[in-house]
Amino acid sequence: MVANIPIFRNPIGMNDINCPECGKVFKIDETGYANILKQVRDKDFNNALNKRLELAEKDKLKSVEIAKRDIKIEMQESANMKDAKIQQLQAKIDTAEIKKNLAINEAKHAIEKERDSIAYKLHQIKENNEISQKLAIQKVVNGLEKQQDELRSNLERVELEKKLAEQSLKEKYETQIQDRDEAIERLRDMKLRMSTKMVGESLEQHCESEFNRIRATAFPLAYFEKDNDVKNGSKGDYIFRDLNKEGTEIVSIMFEMKNESDLTTNKKKNEDFLKELNKDRNEKNCEYAVLVSLLESDSDFYNAGIVDMSHRFPKMYVVRPQCFLPIITLLRNAAIKSLKYKAELALVKAQNIDITNFEQSLENFKTAFGKNYNLASRRFETAIQEIDKSIDHLQKTKEALLGADRNLRLANDKAQEVTVQRLTRQNPTMTEKFKDLENKAAA
Repeated sequence: MVANIPIFRNPIGMNDINCPECGKVFKIDETGYANILKQVRDKDFNNALNKRLELAEKDKLKSVEIAKRDIKIEMQESANMKDAKIQQLQAKIDTAEIKKNLAINEAKHAIEKERDSIAYKLHQIKENNEISQKLAIQKVVNGLEKQQDELRSNLERVELEKKLAEQSLKEKYETQIQDRDEAIERLRDMKLRMSTKMVGESLEQHCESEFNRIRATAFPLAYFEKDNDVKNGSKGDYIFRDLNKEGTEIVSIMFEMKNESDLTTNKKKNEDFLKELNKDRNEKNCEYAVLVSLLESDSDFYNAGIVDMSHRFPKMYVVRPQCFLPIITLLRNAAIKSLKYKAELALVKAQNIDITNFEQSLENFKTAFGKNYNLASRRFETAIQEIDKSIDHLQKTKEALLGADRNLRLANDKAQEVTVQRLTRQNPTMTEKFKDLENKAAA
C-alpha cells in the first residue's frame, strides 16, 4: 500500500523511500514513484476484478446447475404425467380387454352350460317326443342367437370405447405437437422477416430496459444514453458514466450491442468490431469498452459470460446479454475502490505540485534577487568609481584653489609693498607728475 512506504522529500524533488524489510533508504524520482503507485493500484484492481470474476463464474455455474436441475425436474414431471396418462389409458384399455375377455368367458361358460343343458334336454326331448325336441331346440337356438347378439353388441361397444380413447389420446398429442410446430414455424417466420437492424435494436432495447429497471436503486446518479455524436464519422451504441455525490466521475463505459439472425449466411465474429469500438471509446473519452454480443453463439470461449479482451485492446470486454448488468456492477465497484487510491494519488500530486511551485517560486525569487543584486552591485561600484573620480576632481580643484589662494596672498603682499616712491624711483617723468599733483592739491 502507498501509505506503508515512508517518503522523505528533499529540495530537488526526489523521494527517499525506506524499505520496511531491510531499512535501506533509496531515492526514486517522480516518474518511478508514479509507476510504483500504478503497479500497486493495478495489482489491487486486478486482484479485486479476478475475485469478482471468480465469484461471477461460480454464481453462473450454480445458476446453470440449478437451471439444469429445474429443467430436468420439469421434464421428469412432464414425462411422469405423460406416463401416468398413458398408464391410465392403458389401464382403461386393459380393463376393457379384461371385461371383454370376462364377458367372452362368461358367454362361453353360459353357452357351454346351456349346451350341456340343451344336450341333456335334447336327450330328454329325444326320448320324449320329436316335436317337443324341435320346439326346445328352436327355443334354445333363439335364446342363443339373442345372447350372441347381446354379446356382439357388448363387444362392439367395448371396441368402440377403446378406439375412442386411443383416438382422443392421439388427437390430444397431435394437437400439442401441431401447436409446437406452429410456434416454431412462427418464430422462424419472424426471424426470417426481421432485418439485421431490427435484431440489433431488440438487443439494445433489452439492455436499456434491464438498466432502467434498476437505475433508480443501483445507479441514481449514472448517465446511460445512446451515443448520437457522429462528428468523427462513427459512434458507439450507448455511453455509461457514473458520478459520486461530489460530481467526480467514478467510471465510464462505451457499449456496443451486436446480434444477428440465425438464418444469416454471412456470419460475423466478435473480433470484427473490437477495433472500431476501441476507437469510439478513445474519441468519447471513456475508460472501458464493452461489446454485448450474441455473435458466435456456439463458442465456449464467449459463452463463459465475461471475456477479458485486454490482450487485444486495453480495458476491453466481451459479454453475453445476461452479464450486461454484472459487468457494469463489477467495473463500478472496482472503480469505487480505486477512486480512493486516485484521491490519495491526486493529493500526493497536488502536494508535489505545491512543493514544486514553492521551489520554483524560491528559485525565481533567488534568480530575480541575484539579478537585482548584481545590477545594484554594478551600479554601486559605478557610483563608487564616480565618487572616487569626483573626489579626485575635487582634490584637484582643492589643490588649484589652494594654489590660487597662495598666489593671491603673495599678490596681496606684493600689493602692500607697492608705494609711490617705489613706483617713481628711477622714473623722473612720473616723479614730476606726482609733484605737480601734490602742488595743485596744496594750492
